[in-house]
Amino acid sequence: MGKKNKNAISPTRDKDYPMWYQEVVKESQMAEKSPVRGCMVIKPWGYALWENIMSSLDVMFKKTDVKNAYFPLFIPLSYLEKEAEHVEGFAKECAVVTHHRLEKGENNGLVPAGKLAEPFVVRPTSETIIGESMSRWISSYRDLPLLLNQWANVVRWEMRTRIFLRTSEFLWQEGHTAHFSEQEAKDRTKMMLDIYADFVENYLAIPVIKGAKSSMERFPGAVDTICIEAMMQDKKALQVGTSHFLGQNFARSSNIKFQTADKKEELAWTTSWGVSTRMIGGMIMVHGDDDGVIMPPKIAPAHVVLLPIIKQHDEKRKIMEYTHNIADMLQNRTYHGKKIIVEIDARDIGGARGWEWIKKGIPVRVEIGLRDIADDSVFAARRDKSPGDKYSIKKQDFINGIENLLDDIQKNLFNKAFAFKKNNTFTIDDKNYFYDFFKLKRNGINKGFAMAFWCGSDKCETKIKEDLSVTIRCLPFENNKEKGKCIYCNNSNSQRVVFAKAY
Repeated sequence: MGKKNKNAISPTRDKDYPMWYQEVVKESQMAEKSPVRGCMVIKPWGYALWENIMSSLDVMFKKTDVKNAYFPLFIPLSYLEKEAEHVEGFAKECAVVTHHRLEKGENNGLVPAGKLAEPFVVRPTSETIIGESMSRWISSYRDLPLLLNQWANVVRWEMRTRIFLRTSEFLWQEGHTAHFSEQEAKDRTKMMLDIYADFVENYLAIPVIKGAKSSMERFPGAVDTICIEAMMQDKKALQVGTSHFLGQNFARSSNIKFQTADKKEELAWTTSWGVSTRMIGGMIMVHGDDDGVIMPPKIAPAHVVLLPIIKQHDEKRKIMEYTHNIADMLQNRTYHGKKIIVEIDARDIGGARGWEWIKKGIPVRVEIGLRDIADDSVFAARRDKSPGDKYSIKKQDFINGIENLLDDIQKNLFNKAFAFKKNNTFTIDDKNYFYDFFKLKRNGINKGFAMAFWCGSDKCETKIKEDLSVTIRCLPFENNKEKGKCIYCNNSNSQRVVFAKAY
C-alpha cells in the first residue's frame, strides 16, 4: 500500500472548509488580520494580485470611454438622508464620524472633542456624494453621458468578517454614470456586467451565471440590479460583481438635471457598478486545493519561479549564471500583451522553498541543478498538477513553449471549475426534495445550486429564506422563457431561478 502524500494545508477542504480557507490565505502570504477589528492587511503578494486585477479592468473600462476620478471618503449625513431607501439599506453598516479632534481627558487619556455640526458617514458607497458633483457638472445634454469610475476603499461595519470575502474595510472600484435616456442607461448597466463576466471568466478562470436580482436582493435605491454569481468548492454561491440601473431615483434626490436640445429640463438616468477584493476570495475558493492557492496565469503576480539547486558553494556561480540566462529569455517574452514575470528564489532553506511557492500558487516552478545544466534542460512543474508531477524539458523548448504552457494552465483551471459548477447544479421541481436538498449536508458541504421555479412573490422568497437560509441568487438571463409551478406555493407562470446558500 503506497504512502499517502501529506497536504500542505490542514485541515483539508473536506474536513473543515472555512478553516481551510483561512489557512490558505495565511500560508499563501496574501493577507492577514489587522489590529483593527474586521479589517485586513494585504501583503505584497496579495496586493500584486489586486494590482493586476485593477490594471486589467481599468483598460477594459477605458475602452468604453470611462474616466477615473476620486471623491471624498467622508459623506455628509444629509446627503444619505436625501435617498430614503438607500440610507435604510446601509444604515446598520455605516461608520459615523462625530468629532474632529482629540483632547486629553482624565488620567491624560485621549477623548473625542470638537463635535461636528453635521456627522460624516465613512464611505459605504458613493452614489450620493458623486451625485452632488454630477448635479454641478451637468447642465446640458451636451454634457452627457458622464462616465466616471473611482478606485477606492469603502467601510461597511460587518459583524462577521472573513479576509477578502467580507471585511469592515475593503478595496474596490465603483463606476457611476449619467445618461440622456433610460435605454442608454440600461445599455450601460448591461455593458458593465458583460465586462465583469468577461474578466472573471477569462482572467480569473471562474465560470459565472449572469442574471437579475430579485426585488428583495436589489441594491438599495436601484430600479434593477444585475449580477454575476459563481460557485465555490463548498457549493455556496458568491456574488462576484453587480451593476445597477438606478433609474432617476438618485438623479431626483441629487438634483441631476440637464437641458434638452429643445430647452426642456429633464432628470438624468444613472447607473452604478462595482467589484471588490472579494474577487480574490472567490478565486481562492474556486481554484485552491489542499496545498494552497492556485493562481490563474493571466492574473498571477508572477508566472514562473526559478529555483536553483546549489549543493556546493563552488557550484553557485555556474548555476546562477544559467538561472539568470533563463530569466532574461523568459522576461523578453510576453503573455497576452504583458511581459512574463519571473521570480528567482536562491534561498538556502531546502525543500521548504518549493512548498512556499506551491502554497502561494505561482503557475510554474522550475528547478535548476548541475545535471540540468549538463543536459541544457530544466526540471519543471505546473501548479494545476500534483506537486510531484515534474518533468525534464530542454531549456529552449521550455522558453519557446512558455506562452502555450501558461494558456493550458489557464484553460484547465476554467474547464475544471466549469465542470464542477455544472455537476453540482440541479433542476428541482419537487418541494420536498428541494427542502431536503438544502437541509442535508455531508461534512458541512452543501449540495449545490438548485434551479427551481419561483412565482415572483416576496412572500415565497422570504419563507424559503427563513426555512432554509437560502436566497435567490439571480434570475438567469439564459433559459428565462421556461414556465412552471413555483417551488413553494405551486402557482403557475413562474420563472426558473438560481437558489443557493451564499457568502
